[in-house]
Amino acid sequence: MIGIIIGSGIFKTPSEIAGATQSPLVVLLCWLAGGVISLFGAFTYAELATMFPQSGGVYVFLREGYGRGMAFVFGWTYMLVSKPAAAAGIAVIFTENLHPLLGLTWDARYTTIALIVVLTFINARGVSLGAGVATVLTALKVLALLAIVALALALRKGSADNFHAAPSLQPLHLVLVGIMSGVLWTYDGWSDVGAIAGEIKQPDRKLPLIYMGGTIFITGLYLAVNAVYIWMMPLSEMARQGNVAPAILTTLVGAAGGTAVMLIVVVSTLGSTLGSILTGARVTYAQSRDGLLFAFLSRVHPRFGTPNVALWCQCVLSCAAVWFLESFGRMAGSFVFTMWIFYGLAGATIFIMRFKRPDLPRAYRCFGYPVVPLLFVASSAMMTVLSILADWKTCLTWVGVLLAGIPVYVVWSRMAGKEAERRRGGEAK
Repeated sequence: MIGIIIGSGIFKTPSEIAGATQSPLVVLLCWLAGGVISLFGAFTYAELATMFPQSGGVYVFLREGYGRGMAFVFGWTYMLVSKPAAAAGIAVIFTENLHPLLGLTWDARYTTIALIVVLTFINARGVSLGAGVATVLTALKVLALLAIVALALALRKGSADNFHAAPSLQPLHLVLVGIMSGVLWTYDGWSDVGAIAGEIKQPDRKLPLIYMGGTIFITGLYLAVNAVYIWMMPLSEMARQGNVAPAILTTLVGAAGGTAVMLIVVVSTLGSTLGSILTGARVTYAQSRDGLLFAFLSRVHPRFGTPNVALWCQCVLSCAAVWFLESFGRMAGSFVFTMWIFYGLAGATIFIMRFKRPDLPRAYRCFGYPVVPLLFVASSAMMTVLSILADWKTCLTWVGVLLAGIPVYVVWSRMAGKEAERRRGGEAK
């Protein structure tokens, strides 16, 4: 869980946030709010995951709570917008750190698209990141962040004056969506444990501990890292940095420290992009196999046994996201906007299940019910509303894609029903 959450965000998001506000208190409160919202979601999803210990996570919760139509619309939006934007966003951070390391000056989009195509090819060939390699990458990321905190405290090169707020150019309500989109992108991954619930031994005991323990650890780590960032560098200067961590370590221990962190970011985002491509296509493949997306997406490679059609469809959409969305902020924003609609809907399933299926075994009951899940669902709804108010044209485009899934599902389900009847008729003959 920690390896999934700590990806590209904590290395890129702080500079994006610093460009939106000059108030260190607002920055730290937003990081705390993101952690609390994620923790409330973890409490909520822990109950749902122990009720339905099947691989799929949000997809399973939506299917059980609202039916096949909602599950289809989620898969449709996830395939067309959410996952391509996520994979593209991580790949962008890889490129932004690789180019300075190698002294490359050409259009970064070409490198990013090339990376996505190469990693899709690797996935289509059936080569995945081993558990041992993934563990090492996770350890490197955590150690790099802990090293920044430890070295800053030991060397005391920061300044308390950096915590004084400067006049902000825009009112808080106009920049809050951008800040929280970056924060929630960085926390994203806390919900992914449910996606592999069917493969966890003793899920009734382990899932709540994983959900809550991982989220609490990450929240503490992110608060400490961002407090050190601000202590070491004023927000005005941080906003000019493409990547804050290398700049901080360069100040602390010299150029070698900054280069080392950039190398860690390159390696970790390489692994994260590979994993994002793998998991995204397999969710699409699984839903297609379950009859909740188009049948051609469940085709597998005859030799390698991989969901190659889903992989290459995702590749095309990710490359389109790189080319047309261009910036990391827009990619993160589109992912957060679309996914948090479904995170909120999935969280509301807990109320539906308590009402419709009160006798269903619950190895864990959500702490603070009904207040905690209600606050989580309300936070998701608030993010949706604020996003639309901040940039209604872009958001309505994504809402249009989501809503288009409803008539597509109606037409698709009727066609699937007729095909099933035709096959039954053929078998009867």
